[in-house]
Amino acid sequence: MVKTKVEQSIIDALEAVAADHGVDIVDVEVVGATKAPCVRVRIDNLDGESISLDEVTAQSSWVSDVVEGLDPISSSYTLEVSSPGMARPLRRPSDFQKFIGERCELSAIATEGQRRYKGIIAAADEASVTLETEDGEQTSISFDDVKKGTLKPTFDFKKEKGGK
Repeated sequence: MVKTKVEQSIIDALEAVAADHGVDIVDVEVVGATKAPCVRVRIDNLDGESISLDEVTAQSSWVSDVVEGLDPISSSYTLEVSSPGMARPLRRPSDFQKFIGERCELSAIATEGQRRYKGIIAAADEASVTLETEDGEQTSISFDDVKKGTLKPTFDFKKEKGGK
């Protein structure tokens, strides 16, 4: 996955202590204006259970301490610690392997004129992910070329209502 040096340094620093807190560092993004950017840290429970808002609040203190200690941005910035949410970022090969069979969207370095890919995660190994598109074709993309990966949840609002 393609990450900036600042993002990767924050990920590395947080991952060095995250397991001690029972937390998985899902993703780190630095977004916004260069004068006052936002550092977004998405965390989840290491055991695979979804993290609650109270747990995110409890974990925010050590995350802040680690990021402050690293001092990755010379100007002022906002630190945002949150859960991965429904549209969960996919950063590591293990993330893609965990969600085989789920819908996702990727943006990648352009290959054969295409940058965006949508489909079901059909397979993933340490080197690449294979997506099955809506037309049934499979496309393999190297993780070295992936800029961003996100789960795309499916909502079914037309479920049959009981008794009707």
